Amino acid sequence: MAKSRSKPENIDAILKQWPYDPEAISVRLVRASGDRDVVQMRIELGVLQLETDGRPDGSRPLGAATVLDYLREAHAAHDASYTMDENECAEADREFVQFYHRRICWLALRDFRRAVNDADHTLQLMDACRASSPDDGWTATHEQYRPFVLFHRTQAAALSALDDDSAEAAVETVNDGLRRIHDVYESTGSDGPFEDDELVQRLMELRESLREQFSVGRTLREQLADAVAAEHYELAAKIRDELARGEFPPHTGRASR
Repeated sequence: MAKSRSKPENIDAILKQWPYDPEAISVRLVRASGDRDVVQMRIELGVLQLETDGRPDGSRPLGAATVLDYLREAHAAHDASYTMDENECAEADREFVQFYHRRICWLALRDFRRAVNDADHTLQLMDACRASSPDDGWTATHEQYRPFVLFHRTQAAALSALDDDSAEAAVETVNDGLRRIHDVYESTGSDGPFEDDELVQRLMELRESLREQFSVGRTLREQLADAVAAEHYELAAKIRDELARGEFPPHTGRASR
C-alpha cells in the first residue's frame, strides 16, 4: 500500500496578500525562523528571500562564507598565478546576482549603509575576479557593470551622509563617486563625453539637488581645487588645514521646497 503524501506547502496566501506591482520595487523586512530578519522582494512569479548578513542565500559557496572570501584565500595561497575554473566562475556569477538583488532591496528600504556595504562587496569581488579571470571576455562581462555599481554606491553613500546631518559631506561624496566613475570611464576608453553618460547626469542632478535643498555652496575640496587652479596657495593651505580637521558644516532645518 502506497504511503500517503503530506499536503505540499505553497505560498498562495503570501502572493494573494502581497500583489505584484510592475511599477514599483516591493520589498519588506520580516522575521523568519531562528529569530532572524530576512529581506523579501516581491517579483512577478513569486518572492525572493534574502539573508541580511553574509551571502544572501545563506549558503557557503566553495566551503567559504562568500566567493569573495574564497578568492582572497586562493590568492593568498597561490599569489598571482591563480586562475578561476568553470565552477568557480559560475559561483562568482551567482554571487554577483545575489548581491545585486539585496543591494536593490536595501536602497528600496532606505538602509543606505547596508547598500554601501553590499556595493563594496560587489566591487571587491570584481577586483578579485579580474585578478584571477580565465580570459578577458569573462572579465569584460562583469567590468561593464562597474560604473552602475559605483552609481548605486555613490547614491547610497551620499544619502547616508545626509542622514548623518552633513549636507556638504553628501555633496562631496557625490563628487568622489563621480571621480571614481570617471577613472573607469578613462581606463576603458568609453565612447562619448563623460558628462553625457546617463549615470553621470543623474549623480550631477543629485548633487545639484542637495546644493539647492540644503543651501550648500562650494565644498572645501571644491574650494581647494579652485584655489590651486588660481595659484592662491596661501588660501589652499588654509583650506587643507580645515580638511585635515575633517569638519563639514551640518545642514539645519528642513529642506527648502
